Amino acid sequence: MDQSVLNDPRITAVGLLVEAHAGLSARFTAQFEQHGLSPVEFEVLTRLVRSPDNRLRMTDLAAQTSLSTSGVTRVVDRMERDGLLTRRACPADRRSSFAVATDSGCKRLDAVLPGHLRIIEEWFTGQLDPESLARLLDGLRRVRDAVHPGATAGATDPEPAPDSR
Repeated sequence: MDQSVLNDPRITAVGLLVEAHAGLSARFTAQFEQHGLSPVEFEVLTRLVRSPDNRLRMTDLAAQTSLSTSGVTRVVDRMERDGLLTRRACPADRRSSFAVATDSGCKRLDAVLPGHLRIIEEWFTGQLDPESLARLLDGLRRVRDAVHPGATAGATDPEPAPDSR
């Protein structure tokens, strides 16, 4: 085997990314479990709460996560049973529905976030000066957009929320 290929900085870059992700994920998972959430449930709640009206179409939620549409359905079913979110019909498309974070889901996320942010600061962003962090965020967004173009699907509100008169 040609050792120069194994020393290629591209292999090093991906290896470091995988190692960093694995280390952070282990820390996050332990903290989520303290609040009765799995990593995917945390991701779903975070994506919903960061979206207009705390909601996303189920198809957009699938596009933003690493889950298939059937995987999202199973997670949403479980989270709906636990009272963390609910489904609502999409008035513009009867075939589609929204996943919407409930007050209970928002409260659960509020309980998780302080510890989550401490872990991020200690083990990730706190390791970088502000300029390095800005460059890293720019680079990660470019890579994310290239490999996962649907990652921001539904992030802007395509239609106004129903008037609650």
